[in-house]
Amino acid sequence: MLVLFETPAGYAFFKLLDKKSIEKTDNLYKDFATPEQASKIVKLKHFESFANTAEALEATTAVLDGKLTKKLRKVLKKVLGDAQDELLVSDAKLGGAIKEKLNLSCVTNTAVSELMRCIRSQTDALLAETKKKDLSAMTLGLAHSLSRYKLKFSADKVDTMIVQAICLLDELDKELNNYIMRCREWYGWHFPELGKIITDNIAFVKVVKLIGTRENVKTSDLSDILPDDIEEQVKAAAEISMGTEIAEDDIINIQNLCDQVIEISAYRTELYDYLKARMMAIAPNLTILMGELIGARLISQSGSLLHLAKHPASTVQILGAEKALFSALKTKKDTPKYGLIYHSQIVAQSSAKNKGKASRMLAAKAALASRVDALGEGTSVDLGTEHRAKLEARLRLLEEGNLRRISGTAKAKAKFEKYHGKSEVKQYPSAADSTIGKRKFPLIEDVTPDAPKKKKLKTEDGEEVEIKQEDETDEQQTPAGEGSSKKKKKKKKSLSEEVAMDESATIEPQQEDGEGESPKKKKKNKKKVKEEPTE
Repeated sequence: MLVLFETPAGYAFFKLLDKKSIEKTDNLYKDFATPEQASKIVKLKHFESFANTAEALEATTAVLDGKLTKKLRKVLKKVLGDAQDELLVSDAKLGGAIKEKLNLSCVTNTAVSELMRCIRSQTDALLAETKKKDLSAMTLGLAHSLSRYKLKFSADKVDTMIVQAICLLDELDKELNNYIMRCREWYGWHFPELGKIITDNIAFVKVVKLIGTRENVKTSDLSDILPDDIEEQVKAAAEISMGTEIAEDDIINIQNLCDQVIEISAYRTELYDYLKARMMAIAPNLTILMGELIGARLISQSGSLLHLAKHPASTVQILGAEKALFSALKTKKDTPKYGLIYHSQIVAQSSAKNKGKASRMLAAKAALASRVDALGEGTSVDLGTEHRAKLEARLRLLEEGNLRRISGTAKAKAKFEKYHGKSEVKQYPSAADSTIGKRKFPLIEDVTPDAPKKKKLKTEDGEEVEIKQEDETDEQQTPAGEGSSKKKKKKKKSLSEEVAMDESATIEPQQEDGEGESPKKKKKNKKKVKEEPTE
C-alpha cells in the first residue's frame, strides 16, 4: 500500500509498513511523535522533484482542480508498474481521476487525511534527499506564484475594479461639493451677487477663474461659459456690487482652488465613463435594468457580483438599509421597503403609494439579472431589456389604476377596466354633537297648551272689552272624510255654543254692575272653558 504525498519540491511516494496503524486514527499522532517512530510506519520509496517553479505551479493547480497531469501519470506508471497496490490519496477528485485514467484503486477517507497530517509534521525527517532550506525556499516561491496566479485568473478581479471605481466616484462627489462650497463662500465676500445669478457650480468656478476681481467683468468675454442674458446680469451686478475689496494674493489662491475643482470634475467624468464601460462588460443585464451607478453600488455593498447573485430578492430589495432594518426589528416597527434601489429610475418615477410594489418587483428582476450576469456564459442583454419593459408596463398599469381581470381560459384575452373613484364630499353633521341623550318624556312646554288669545269687543257705550278665546284650531279642522266620528262634531258644536254664551254673559254684567263683579265672572268662565276640552 503506497501513499501519494504532494510537496512544493515534488511528488513523494511512501510505503506503508504498518497497515493496522490506519485503523487507530485516535492515537496515530503519537506514533509520529519522533522521526524514529515515524520511520517505523512509513518509508520513502520514490521522490520525483519539480524542475522549476512553473512546473510546481502547474502541478499544484492541477491537484487543486482534481486533474491528473502528464508528469504525475508517468511517475505513477514508473513507481507502481503492473502492481495492483492500493494508493492512498488525500484528494477525492484526484483519486477519481487516477482511477479513471490508470485503473488503480485509490483510498480517500478520514484515516488517510489523518495519516497525511502526521506525515506533514515529519516531512523534513522523512525526505532525507531534500534539504530543509531548499524545501522552505521552494515553499515560499510556490506560495507567491500560486497567489499571483489566483489573482490573475480570479473571477472577482473585475468586480474589485467596479467596487473601487464606485467608491472613488462617491468620494470625488463629496470632495467636489466641499471645494465648490468653499469657493462660493470665499469669493462671496468680494462678489456676493455672482453666486445668486449663476447656479451651476462648474460655470461659477470657470467664471471666477476667468474674471478674477469684479472690476474685470466689463472687459471679460463670458459668452463661452454663460448665455447672453445671464452675462448681462453679471455685468450689471458687478457695477453695483456690495462686496468687499480683496488683494491680489487672495484672488490667486481662489483661482488655484478653481483649477482644482475643474480638474477633479474632469477626472470624475472620465471615471464615470470608465465605470459605465466596465458595468456594461461585466453586468449588462443589471446595468440596463437599474443603471450603472445603482448596479455598481449593489455590487459594492454585497462585495462582488457573485455574492450579489447569491442573495435572494428580499435581501436585494433592502440592501443598503441594514441599519434601518435592524432598528425596526429591535423596536418592533415596520421594516424598510427599499434600500439602494430607491434611487433607481423605475422606483423614482412611481408614485408614493406604488414605491413599495415597484421596489419589490425591481428587486426580483435584479436578482435574476445578476445571476445571469454572474453565472451565464453569454453576454446577451435580452433578459434585462425584456424585464425592464415588463416593469414599466406593470408600473403604468398601477399608476393609471387599471386592474387586470383574470379570464376563465388561458386563450381569452384579459380585459382592462379603469377604476373610477367616487369623489363624494361628506360633511360632518354638527347638529349631532350633543352629550344629552334622547328624552324619554316630553317637556312641560310641549305638553301645556298655548295661552288663550284675547278678543276685543265693543259695547253699546263704545268701550272695548278683552275676552280670552281658545284657539280656533279645532274649529278650523274639518273632518278628512266620511270616516270622521259624529262625537267630534257634537263636541265642536257644544264648544262653539258655550263660547257664544260666555261672551254674552260677560258683556251684560259690565253694563249693569260695573267693574267690581267682572273679574270674578271672568275667572269662572276661564275654568269652564278650560275644563270642557279635557273631557
